[in-house]
Amino acid sequence: MKITSATILEVLSIERRIFADVRGCLFKCFNQKAFNGATGLDVNFVQGNHSCSRKGVLRGLHYQLQQIQGKLVRVVQGEVFDVAVDIRKSSPTSGMGFNELLPVDNKNQFGIPAGFAHAFSPCLITPNFWIKLLIIGRMRFERCIRCDNPQLGINWPTTIPPVVFAKDAVGNSFITADKFE
Repeated sequence: MKITSATILEVLSIERRIFADVRGCLFKCFNQKAFNGATGLDVNFVQGNHSCSRKGVLRGLHYQLQQIQGKLVRVVQGEVFDVAVDIRKSSPTSGMGFNELLPVDNKNQFGIPAGFAHAFSPCLITPNFWIKLLIIGRMRFERCIRCDNPQLGINWPTTIPPVVFAKDAVGNSFITADKFE
């Protein structure tokens, strides 16, 4: 496993070691001890989600205010443009985002720390997306920042108007959104 810090140090790009031969491939998609050792973090993932989205769907920017979630994500089919935005008031990178293209073929993962909002959009084909969470999700604590905020400067890779769920379409601007201390 090769861990690289993004431009925002807490956001992680994780490359997997893949063993391939004529039969196919094998790779370790997660090992708690190896992950903690490689990142220097002491984390324990407690919930796993699997998301399927049609091409053109835009999900997010989601976060939970009372139960702050960190996430580890990976595409298991298709390709996803994944985004994390720092929404910690006291952070020197507050309002900054980092994005990563996650194609299924490289098996890479994206580590999103607590204190960040998260969004993703399928690229070329309908993806299946795997999400591990540090805190069990509670809908009543969920918040949303609109993905089309000019303050965030996210260049979504789409040539068609995105399909946005009603609650995401009425999300807050970055300026008015509830943020972490």
